[in-house]
Amino acid sequence: MQAQNLLIIMSDQHNRAMMGCYGHPLVRTPNLDRLAARGTRFTSCWTPSPVCIPARAAFAMGKYIHQIGFWDNADPYDGSVPSWHHRLRDGGHRVVSIGKLHFRSDEDDCGFSETIVPMHVVEGKGDLLGLIRDDLPVRGAAHKMAGLAGPGESPYTLYDRDIAARAQVWLHEEASKPADKPWVLFVSFVAPHYPLTAPPEHFYRYYDNPSLPRPKFYKMDERPDHAFVQDYARAFNFDDYFATAEDVRRATAGYYGLCSFMDEQAGKVLDALAACGLAQTTRIIYTSDHGDAVGQRGLWGKSTLYEEVCGVPLIVAGHAIPSGRVIDTPATLLDLYPFIIECAGESGPAFIDPDHPGFSIARLADGERPQRTVLSEYHGMGSTTGAFAIRNGRYKYIHYVKYRPQLFDLESDADETTDLARDPRCAAMLRECETKLRALLSPEEVDARAKKRQAEQLARYGGRAAVIARGDLGFSPPPGFNAEFH
Repeated sequence: MQAQNLLIIMSDQHNRAMMGCYGHPLVRTPNLDRLAARGTRFTSCWTPSPVCIPARAAFAMGKYIHQIGFWDNADPYDGSVPSWHHRLRDGGHRVVSIGKLHFRSDEDDCGFSETIVPMHVVEGKGDLLGLIRDDLPVRGAAHKMAGLAGPGESPYTLYDRDIAARAQVWLHEEASKPADKPWVLFVSFVAPHYPLTAPPEHFYRYYDNPSLPRPKFYKMDERPDHAFVQDYARAFNFDDYFATAEDVRRATAGYYGLCSFMDEQAGKVLDALAACGLAQTTRIIYTSDHGDAVGQRGLWGKSTLYEEVCGVPLIVAGHAIPSGRVIDTPATLLDLYPFIIECAGESGPAFIDPDHPGFSIARLADGERPQRTVLSEYHGMGSTTGAFAIRNGRYKYIHYVKYRPQLFDLESDADETTDLARDPRCAAMLRECETKLRALLSPEEVDARAKKRQAEQLARYGGRAAVIARGDLGFSPPPGFNAEFH
């Protein structure tokens, strides 16, 4: 692959169904749709973990959560394990980030040549409540999901506007400076992560639309009866604050509006790239760290392993990337690690570890279908047990160390409403899936290792009572804003 510059645009908590190019009938994402039309779009890409901090740590290092040990939102990446940013920077490339990182601190060497308006975890600690893995506390900031939904600006929309502006400035003033090797620019937005406060021009586009749908499976008798899901719903009791259909409508319009707002900011960056004459010499990646339930099944936010949460959008465009292609082969964000290295013109053990599980997105885009097991795992807030999802052909298997498994046929049941795990006709497939998972890892060993680390962290921060007394953030504040605990 020819070495070229690389622009990576990452959003936060973007449900991949909420895009025009992924088939949504209402949500407008014209800029990303155009990118998909001239590139390759992946329909079955998973996050390594459906929560911000582990997902971003895994994306940086290109390895699964059980390999790296950054388990939850209280265990942020600290630069101690080499990332693709470290390796490319140390190899002579300019590697710049603008926006959300959600690492421990800018005092750590996280591998970038420069970080511009970085957003990290609060106090270098993050969400300490997630360290409590039994008798789960109820989140004090859950009221913010419904309470802040509506038209307006939030600290997050203001931050994203600043990120887009600074990215445009960097492209105009820095990108064309002489360099021996290609650069990588990582532009990381926070939308459509809640608060569900969307700029009015985007909010009312959906709120005023009579076709705005109600979330799927929102009625009480339609919601899952699985214990893992119920644990999350009790701890993150967002839905308790949705008292009326109007509340749900405002939240849905807010999320849709934030998707369009984020697309608008991404479009500004893409337009600047073209205006600078760099479009032909720069490859582009668009993706997100994980998805969002957006009320589906009565759930809001992340932290489950349904497709609306563990699935992520992925679009890749540029030189040697097929145009207008759609790839259904299961992929993972970890597949971007080797692709990023290749884009920069590098290869070999100095850049990619032998135990790296990724398979380059470029090869997937060319039609290769590797025989492997794609994994997403969860060990964090709102859960009492480790959870592990794998793809096995058309089937999706979710293993819980503490609870019964789930099995879904994604071809005939894309919405994951029919759990086949207790169907005697699927017993052989259930055994096959568990065998494939256990070929990757021991669920019991990984679960015990995660909980041991979390118990140590909990003790370090004063124990259960002290962590609960500290309170719940709801969402991390961007630079220039203070943390608000509840």
